[in-house]
Amino acid sequence: MPAATPAATTARAAAIRPAVPADLPAIARLCAAHAAFEDAGPVPADLASRLEPALFGPDPRAWCLVVDRGGELLGYASWSREFSTWQAAEYVHLDCLFVAEPHRGEGWGRVLLDAVKDAAATHGAAEVQWQTPDWNTDAVRFYRRAGALGRPKVRFSLPL
Repeated sequence: MPAATPAATTARAAAIRPAVPADLPAIARLCAAHAAFEDAGPVPADLASRLEPALFGPDPRAWCLVVDRGGELLGYASWSREFSTWQAAEYVHLDCLFVAEPHRGEGWGRVLLDAVKDAAATHGAAEVQWQTPDWNTDAVRFYRRAGALGRPKVRFSLPL
């Protein structure tokens, strides 16, 4: 996937690129910041090692893009391929899209979202689906400006 840089970048250039195994500690830190932002509770202490087979194993279950500025990761987007019975078609589930606080408003969220859309199209997906907390009005506004349509639902989780 080619690197992309938004117009509103800072003096030091950054790029969107696929994550590599060496990024796992930084991705885990970004995941922890994302979970804290959403008041979702702590991520597992061994998150980086748990992500490795899912992202980089012989049969990856998920994919991740990062915003890299000189070796510092400013944000990430992760997704997986899913199937919609109602549409009888594959779609991409955008699990996370997060840009660290000091870098929000620089255009990286939109570039990440566009890169996920491109990856979804490459994989033959019919659409990209995701959810965001309804209290996160900045994210709701961002996604609507990007052309996304909201569908109200209640998300459930059933611990096993």
